[in-house]
Amino acid sequence: MAKAMKTMDGNKAAAYVSYAFTECAAIYPITPSSPMAEYTDEWSAQGQKNIFGQTVKLAELQSEAGAAAAVHGSLQAGALTTTYTASQGLLLMIPNMYKIAGELLPGVMHVTARAVAGHALSIFGDHSDVMAVRQTGWAMLASGSVQEVMDLGGVAHLAALKSRVPFVHFFDGFRTSHEMQKIETIDYDDLAKLVDQEALSAFRARSLNPERPVVRGTAQNPDIFFQAKESANRYYEAVPEVVLSYMQEISKLTGRSYRPFDYYGAPDAERIIVAMGSVNEVIEETINALVAAGEKVGLIKVRLYRPFSAKHFFDVLPQTVKKIAVLDRTKEPGALGEPLLLDVRAMFYESDRKPVIVGGRYGLGSKDVVPADINAVFENLKADQPKSGFTISIVDDLTFKSLAPQPLGDTTPKGTIQCKFWGLGSDGTVGANKSAVEIIGTYTPMYAQAYFAYDSKKSGGVTISHLRFGHQPIKSPYLIKTADFVSCSNQAYCYTYDLLEGLKPGGTFLLNTVWKPEELEEKLPPAMKAYLAQNNIKVFIIDAVSIAENLGLGNRTNMVMQAAFFKLAKVIPIEEAVGYMKDGIQKTYGRKGEKIVAMNCAAVDAGVNSLVAVEVPASWAGAVVEAAATVDEPAYVTNIQRPVNRQQGDKLPVSAFAELADGTMPVATSKYEKRGVASQVPEFLIDNCIQCNRCSYVCPHAAIRPFLVNSEEAAKAPEAFAMKKAVGKQLEGLQFRVQVSPMDCMGCGSCAQVCPSKTKALVMRDFGSQVEAQTGNWNFATTLSIKDNLLSKDTVKGSQFAQPLFEFSGACAGCGETPYIKLITQLYGDRMMIANATGCTSIYGASAPTVPYCTNSEGKGPAWANSLFEDPAEFGYGMLMGVNQLRDKLAGLVAEAVQAGVTPELAEAFNEWLAGKDDGDASKAATAKILPLLAASNDAALQPIVELKDHFIKKSQWIIGGDGWAYDIGYGGLDHVLASGEDVNIIVLDTEVYSNTGGQSSKATPAAAIAKFAAAGKRTKKKDLGMMAMSYGYVYVAQIAMGADYNQTLQAIREAEAYKGPSLIIAYSSCISHGLKSGMNNSQTEMEKAVKSGYWHLYRFNPDRKEQGLNPFVLDSKEPTAPFKDFLLGEVRYASLQQLFPDVAAEFFVKAENDAKERYETYKRLAN
Repeated sequence: MAKAMKTMDGNKAAAYVSYAFTECAAIYPITPSSPMAEYTDEWSAQGQKNIFGQTVKLAELQSEAGAAAAVHGSLQAGALTTTYTASQGLLLMIPNMYKIAGELLPGVMHVTARAVAGHALSIFGDHSDVMAVRQTGWAMLASGSVQEVMDLGGVAHLAALKSRVPFVHFFDGFRTSHEMQKIETIDYDDLAKLVDQEALSAFRARSLNPERPVVRGTAQNPDIFFQAKESANRYYEAVPEVVLSYMQEISKLTGRSYRPFDYYGAPDAERIIVAMGSVNEVIEETINALVAAGEKVGLIKVRLYRPFSAKHFFDVLPQTVKKIAVLDRTKEPGALGEPLLLDVRAMFYESDRKPVIVGGRYGLGSKDVVPADINAVFENLKADQPKSGFTISIVDDLTFKSLAPQPLGDTTPKGTIQCKFWGLGSDGTVGANKSAVEIIGTYTPMYAQAYFAYDSKKSGGVTISHLRFGHQPIKSPYLIKTADFVSCSNQAYCYTYDLLEGLKPGGTFLLNTVWKPEELEEKLPPAMKAYLAQNNIKVFIIDAVSIAENLGLGNRTNMVMQAAFFKLAKVIPIEEAVGYMKDGIQKTYGRKGEKIVAMNCAAVDAGVNSLVAVEVPASWAGAVVEAAATVDEPAYVTNIQRPVNRQQGDKLPVSAFAELADGTMPVATSKYEKRGVASQVPEFLIDNCIQCNRCSYVCPHAAIRPFLVNSEEAAKAPEAFAMKKAVGKQLEGLQFRVQVSPMDCMGCGSCAQVCPSKTKALVMRDFGSQVEAQTGNWNFATTLSIKDNLLSKDTVKGSQFAQPLFEFSGACAGCGETPYIKLITQLYGDRMMIANATGCTSIYGASAPTVPYCTNSEGKGPAWANSLFEDPAEFGYGMLMGVNQLRDKLAGLVAEAVQAGVTPELAEAFNEWLAGKDDGDASKAATAKILPLLAASNDAALQPIVELKDHFIKKSQWIIGGDGWAYDIGYGGLDHVLASGEDVNIIVLDTEVYSNTGGQSSKATPAAAIAKFAAAGKRTKKKDLGMMAMSYGYVYVAQIAMGADYNQTLQAIREAEAYKGPSLIIAYSSCISHGLKSGMNNSQTEMEKAVKSGYWHLYRFNPDRKEQGLNPFVLDSKEPTAPFKDFLLGEVRYASLQQLFPDVAAEFFVKAENDAKERYETYKRLAN
């Protein structure tokens, strides 16, 4: 049978092979493992059968702990069950892992090994999670490449069933899980033949069933527990041979050889490395170069990590080995060594052979490892006393543990074409490159590899695609260092990043730009011009932005740029590439109609035909790079933030973080970024402005603000800073202007959409024109005094004269969540404490190196911290508990001081504070009187009070997170904190999906919505979190939607914070995951449509109203005035159901509408 070669990533390979053996899957989304479960759900919805002739039954649980329990139960019921997870998710499964192993149940877990959050969150790869479960009794099998995931994933399932020992099959998160490779798939029929049918029958026979009842999970006393535990030894002793036998069976099918440990290298090697995971392919590539140069080096690849078999290790160890370096991809502070090192040393302790054994760490948080780093490890082994406890790939100038890289040159296979693509998140660059790799992998005999690097911004972040093509298998699991081709999709990157670093002499550079060839002399930075000329780079430009816009594709330049790449790179004939691209377009967009297909096909043609070759002047070779101007900015910004933002963070030494070891980062640093990534930004037309301030109110990034200017300030204004008389009695004598920061604007256009002026006061203009015209105006505007005490902050207009203490975040353009957070900081930011759930809110709120939370002129601002995804409610509760204890201490000291006798002025201020200490405004007013008096006092008895002075002002405790946290994984904690009666404010930013992990279904997802894990449409209705909270009777609850009612949103937030007890605000948030057909520039108007159609309802439940003899429930929504179905069909998450599953769509849409109507009727009864 011919080999079935397909291009896929590690997650898809794991999903493919696991689907074959899986009857049930219990899952919970977590990056980067979620795609495995998503594929399983999708294939099941499409009717794909496993080897048992069934579709997989998949269930999404409320957390990983719940998923593990469901796996446990399903296995006990006799169904072969699988789950997929990573990082903290894996750790939440530990208690059930002990149970599953203890009961000898053949479960399988596919893990995209990922860093566990400590001093900071990292969603990237290392082995800290899998090493935390090595003691649970699960066998552990490691894969190091996409092909190995396919092959060894099958071994895990087969061996678990035969051995009765559950298996963790793990591979490196992102590096393997998201790397695309051309691999050979294994036919399901062939896999089915390998299943031990007797073992399967025995497993079924052991299942729980009242027809043959047994009891499992008893409590055992000291007299028998130990002996019973030891009785399982024989099962673990048999595992290595079981694994080996199945590896041999896979080898018979594929021709690829596997053993529990595999050796690679010189047969007479004297220096070897022991490692597991994707680093093995880097080591192999390095060994190829070193052996060719006469070096005696080798590698032992660890496949089966648990049980660790000394016999199988020694079977492959060359007799000539004198020195061993063990590489661990984890760090265990305080240990004598990392886990794999300790295992290897323990094994040799009982051996007659005594090689020198040292250990080192590598790759934490997906730190890239290149052949030069591996060469350094081999060089270290040449020393008489090699360094142990070393690190590679970093510069440790603090504890001096790092090995300096030893360059080897380009070690990729000869003839490999290496290409880098710089893109803007959501512009389609990554998708286009995935398509390119699939085209080459599918239609040609060539091999292809793709890996995608991202920053932590949301859809507007930088993406760097690393693609390799060649006629030999590609084993280079690291970022491209020397490229043949570089493409850039955003001209602003010319000023931000070193785009040409590593581009080979004679290579090709493609730039998407609105600049004409004759403008490049002026526009391109001198360093770039010099590199192009000095290295004979072939330069091409294309205006993909204009092409896409003219074709109606918006900012999706991917088809244009992909076609241009095929034309220039000449990997395959351009005619064939165009044909394959258009075939792909038909398959992808065919259901959306011929118009969409034609637009994308036209984009392909334009990409081929619109390229402009640029003649590089010889004079550019002498372009002078001017020294950077000295800028007055914090050292952190200069030394850390700017290098990281330039994608140069890998070059920072350990000492740069000496004062940041606990993860603390300074605030107010986002203002230094100036990303300039928008293609269009708003222009303010002052004569049309009615001074409502709605534009500022809805801006997701605080990039447009109203300013009040007094006469003294106006005299210093730039000439272009046009102003008009401020409207309002309280604003007499002041001038008014709305100012945009073009470099911070994301270009969503929300401000222009909501402008109510008959003739719009904001229109979207070309970015370049506005940067030149408005940057100086913005810089001046930021010097103006904040005048937030003239109008009430209870009004939309008045609130926007307050300084936002959350600005320029990494959220998507048009984000529906961030305007709420920004508004809360304008109201309470100077005394806010925030406990933030992991998710979108934490990623755009605190992704190193920039922090959007900032301070006012007094240096005060939100104090923010993140614990975990599941526990922000408890985390925030703990913050409040700690603060209250310290404030109680302060209150006692103040009362004692008054009793003991202080000055009359201080006694009056102290008494005022004691009376109003639990009110934000009152405590603030009293504090303003107390602090100067304390500063002027020499009374030593007051010193304990001075030490606690930061607690005079009442803190506003906020807990922020999304629906995935509040409705699912964190609901138990949320409920407990609400029940506590304590004065906490909780806002749930409800996008109705797990936005951060890619759009999976949650219990906030309504019926009929298509989401990941609900590929055929969600069948159950949305959980009514607000009603559940209201049942306590003493919890303030509000449901809001900013774009539907600005005033109700503001009123609810004000009431919630003022309420002396727990408050819960559920805020509808439009999201890019919804697929708004009108675009994210309409995110606010989409909220309005949601309310007018009866899809979302506005209300406030205020227990304080009961004391006034009023109904605590106020329904702010009116009867629906717009068709419910029209709203659904305006979003892809619903409209796609009609396209994919038309037979159930009508039924589901009716159910969704009836669910909404039922809710509204319930609210009406409460209001009457």
